[in-house]
Amino acid sequence: MDIRQLRYFIAIVEERKISAAAERLHISQPPLSQHLKTMEEELGSKLVERSGKYFEVTEAGKTLYKYALQVAQLMDEAEAEVKDVGLGIHGRLTLGINTFSVVELPQLLHQFQQQFPKVTYKIQQNESSYLCKLVRDRVVELAIIRLPLELDDFSVLHMYTEPFYFIQSKKFKLLEHEVTLAEIQNWPILLPSTEGLGVHYSILEAFSRFQLQSHIVGECSDTALLMNLIESGFSSSIVPETILKQFEDLPLHAYKIPTTELSTSVGLVWMKNHYLSKAAQNFVNLMREHYC
Repeated sequence: MDIRQLRYFIAIVEERKISAAAERLHISQPPLSQHLKTMEEELGSKLVERSGKYFEVTEAGKTLYKYALQVAQLMDEAEAEVKDVGLGIHGRLTLGINTFSVVELPQLLHQFQQQFPKVTYKIQQNESSYLCKLVRDRVVELAIIRLPLELDDFSVLHMYTEPFYFIQSKKFKLLEHEVTLAEIQNWPILLPSTEGLGVHYSILEAFSRFQLQSHIVGECSDTALLMNLIESGFSSSIVPETILKQFEDLPLHAYKIPTTELSTSVGLVWMKNHYLSKAAQNFVNLMREHYC
């Protein structure tokens, strides 16, 4: 038996006449009668018996009807859910985010959740180059990363360009509103990242590009600890604007560095020429509407 035959049998039981069942199913009577005969032969049991103008369901038929209803309901639910997944209503959004998270991300995810309340989430945090590996390995479909990186096999949605700030404890004398790399090259700097990672590289590359020596005293990848150390006067640091916004209540002096000297782009990436789930497509569309 197949699902079509079970649906035919449900109609026969509920209409109690072949003619009425055939009309309900929009098929002719002879094929429907043949399907009923085939089912009875396959099961070796009489499923309905004629009583005057109508069919009466046998005990075997009642048993089959009970399970036919369950199977038909499951099939209907499966079809509906698969269609919903195809539309992005159901499904799972798998997203990688850079260690220095996008400040607006909670609000954007909340907006996405309001539009697609049945979608579930898998969110992984890591450094940008590793996030690209996760996308290549299909661990996550999308990732929010810091550029530049080698992205030939990725599609990229540029979100924004982020400035950097030179930050110090308020124990130090207030400087001008904006400072250049040349003006801060002799200050002790605790980097907000570890060697080999994007922010670490961007800061050192900027000093090198302007042929400046930097006074790097260390590195700290724990953002909360870094900011507390800076607030205590332990050292100065250079951080992306995202971090500054996350810790805006700390008593710090913050001086914007000209974007012509130091800035990074933030983008949403996914694999080119690979299947992208509808949930992921919907998230890309939301980000495109917000940033483009």
